Amino acid sequence: MKNKLITAILLFISLFIIDQYVKSIFVAGWQWHSEVFSLQLVYNYGVAFSMFAFLAENLKFIQIAIMLGAFIYLLVNKDVFEDYYLPISMLFAGGISNIVDRFIHGGVVDYFYWHYWFDFAIFNLADVIIDCAVVLILWEQYRIYKREKQKQ
Repeated sequence: MKNKLITAILLFISLFIIDQYVKSIFVAGWQWHSEVFSLQLVYNYGVAFSMFAFLAENLKFIQIAIMLGAFIYLLVNKDVFEDYYLPISMLFAGGISNIVDRFIHGGVVDYFYWHYWFDFAIFNLADVIIDCAVVLILWEQYRIYKREKQKQ
């Protein structure tokens, strides 16, 4: 458990720092455009696809409450952390990085904009980290399901 906790903390810190560094490049004014996608600063005042933007300043406190609830859940259910420590650290790194943006910049720093064939939502590295964590959780759930099915 101790090694998993150390690994999770190091992964969290690394991903958080990388995400905040990349965002700082765009906040400083750097941008790039092509026919397929653009890298440009946009502040997202909502969550995915700008949903709940009407919550404005309250959204960051709701997100903090959700993160605290998840943390408390993991303290009570240590076996969940034991099984999913890598994706959990990824979820927390991406989520907390986006929450920090709300406090520092008033909104989440987004910058990757796909606009070839169709317009897609603008997103950032933290969003990708969160998505990858969800995929890892689903993959592990599938592996557990297959293992249990073979035992029957």
